Amino acid sequence: MALQGKILGGLFGFFVGGPAGALLGGLAGHQVDLQIERKEQAGRAGISPARAVQETFFRATFQAMGHLAKSDGRVSEQEIHAARQVMQQFGLGQPETRLAMELFNAGKARDFPLEATLGQLHAQLRGRGDLARMFIQIQIQAALWGGAMHGPGRAVLERMCRVLEISTLELARMEALLRMQQPDGQTPGQRAAEKLGSAYEVLGVGPETSDADVKKAYRRLMNQNHPDKLVAKGLPESMMKVAEEKTRQVRAAYELVSEARGIK
Repeated sequence: MALQGKILGGLFGFFVGGPAGALLGGLAGHQVDLQIERKEQAGRAGISPARAVQETFFRATFQAMGHLAKSDGRVSEQEIHAARQVMQQFGLGQPETRLAMELFNAGKARDFPLEATLGQLHAQLRGRGDLARMFIQIQIQAALWGGAMHGPGRAVLERMCRVLEISTLELARMEALLRMQQPDGQTPGQRAAEKLGSAYEVLGVGPETSDADVKKAYRRLMNQNHPDKLVAKGLPESMMKVAEEKTRQVRAAYELVSEARGIK
C-alpha cells in the first residue's frame, strides 16, 4: 500500500514535467522502494510481475538513453547535460541519480544489446502500447534537449520503435507533441507557424484536409486516448493523470487548428 502511494505521489508531484516526467518520476521514486524491499524480502522467491515491469522499465529507460546519446560515436556535453536535466526534472534523489548514470554509461558501450534489452521490456509490457509510447516519449525528450534528433539518433529511435511495435507515424506524432512545448529563439510568427504545423502532425492530418475530416481525426484520437478506456486496457489507476495530460495535448492541437481554420 505504501509503495502504491509513493507511485501515485510521484506521478502527481512530477506531473508538471509532462507525461514522460510524470511516469519516470513515479518509477524512479519506486526504484528505491524496490531496492529496500528486496533486502527485506531476501527470503522470498522473486518479485511480483508488476514490480518486474517497473524495474525493467527504469533500467531500460536510462540504458537506451545512453545508447541514443552515443549513436554518433561520441557523447557531447549537451547530451550529458540533457540526461542530467531529465533526472533533475523528474526529481531523482542521489541514490536514483547514481543508478541512472550507471545505466546511462552502460548503454554507451559499443556492444550494448539494444534490441535484446527492449525485447525484454516489450515482453514485460505484454503488448501494452500506452506504456511503450511513454518510454519512447522519454527518449524523444532527452534527444530534443541533447540535440540528437537527427541522423544516427533518429535511426536509433526508429530501431527502438520497431522493437516496441510503434509505427513511424506514432513516432512523428509524439515528436510533434513534444516540439510544441520546446522554447526556442524563433520570432513569434515563426513559432506560431511551426506550432500549427506540429498541431496538424499530432492530429495526423494536413492543411489540405477538409474540416470534417479534421474533426473525425480529433474524435478518433480522443477516443483512443480516453483515460477510462486506457485503464480498462490495463493502464494502472495511478497513471490516470498521464493519460489525462495526453488528451489535453491532443485537445490543444485541435484547438490550434480549429482557430486557424475558423472551425466552430
